[in-house]
Amino acid sequence: MSTPTDLTSPKPGEVIFALLFLGFSALLLSQLGEQTKFSSKGQLFAQPRFWPAVGVIGMTGFGALHLLSILRQRVPGGAIEAVYWIRAFEYLVWFMVYVWAVPIVGYLPTTIVFTVLLALRLGYRDRFMLLSAAGTGFAVVFLFKTVLSVKIPGGAVYEYLPATLRNFMILNF
Repeated sequence: MSTPTDLTSPKPGEVIFALLFLGFSALLLSQLGEQTKFSSKGQLFAQPRFWPAVGVIGMTGFGALHLLSILRQRVPGGAIEAVYWIRAFEYLVWFMVYVWAVPIVGYLPTTIVFTVLLALRLGYRDRFMLLSAAGTGFAVVFLFKTVLSVKIPGGAVYEYLPATLRNFMILNF
């Protein structure tokens, strides 16, 4: 059973979040002069820079205070939590490879291959789940290209198909 002190004690991921939040707000603060203007005429509260500056300065100040309050207490497990956060970037790499492969291989084959590979990556090994993943990939392509008429360029490998099949694949898949 948790006690009220357990609810207020920092968690391992809170240190990482506070560091990232303070870094992001400091980046925004450094860009404030470039991204906003200060006009010589007009009242202070009507200046284009005033309210963004209030928000960003508040973010930075309160982020620093939050980080200081957390660092005063010892929080075990921060490195383990950081590893879990970094592991999520694996899916960013998957997505970037997918985006790189679509113009080369084509939308339909790339989507089907990637849905099956991601299913395998998530631990699904039986035939039904892999076929379901492939079917989901096909359904996504069908929905976007045919139903929603989203214009996605055909893959470079489509150029090697016969003319009528190439046109069909570029228009539909």
